[in-house]
Amino acid sequence: MNLKAIIVDDEINSRKILDNYLRKYCPSVTVIGQAESVAETLSLLEKVKYEIDILFLDVEMPYGNAFDFIEKVPERNFEIVFVTAYDHYAVEALNAQATYYLLKPIAIDQLIKAVQHVIEIKEKEAALSDKVLTPKTEIVSDKITVPTQEGFDVLSVAQILYCEADDNYTKIYLDKGQKLVSKTLKYFEDLLTDKGFARIHKSYLINVTAVKKFKKGKGGSVVLSSGKELPVSSSKKSRLLDYFV
Repeated sequence: MNLKAIIVDDEINSRKILDNYLRKYCPSVTVIGQAESVAETLSLLEKVKYEIDILFLDVEMPYGNAFDFIEKVPERNFEIVFVTAYDHYAVEALNAQATYYLLKPIAIDQLIKAVQHVIEIKEKEAALSDKVLTPKTEIVSDKITVPTQEGFDVLSVAQILYCEADDNYTKIYLDKGQKLVSKTLKYFEDLLTDKGFARIHKSYLINVTAVKKFKKGKGGSVVLSSGKELPVSSSKKSRLLDYFV
């Protein structure tokens, strides 16, 4: 698969180095443009009608940064790979739905991994385009207990559509009704991952068998059997798509 890319960095030498690395070590990537600021990046994207696959984005730029840029592009079909000299941006980068994170000076093996990761995501998305989603997991008939003030309730796993984080509580959305439980989302992730559930976002854990549609875009989103649409973090997209391809 061939990828069209844009490199964004306010340092011309950094852009040249990355461009040379991509030409030499990642022949599947074609760099179609370069930019040095948020405004210039937006202008370049409009020029190519946002038809790119991967954006190599430096975090710090004049008159704004990568997070300012992401806010200005709420919907996108391309993947973002952050490139920066500062490792303290890692958590914020993932929360901003970056697909991969590269530290300067760029290690060749990490660059190759980043490109391969994007290729895998694009191939999975292409395989799922215009298809009815059939997860490679069966509906689980197991039951779990959740604490209540009076004791505990017994829930069928198949009843659960998704779970949503609410600080140290979790909202469990069922095919009929919902419950607020005094357990963290991480608790339910550990409990349900081997029962066909996938963490798709820092706030959401879903029953994969309830997924009816996947939408490309900013990270992407899933539509559940209830009609509820939930966002998918770019960092978790590939693992989710593994359930279907």
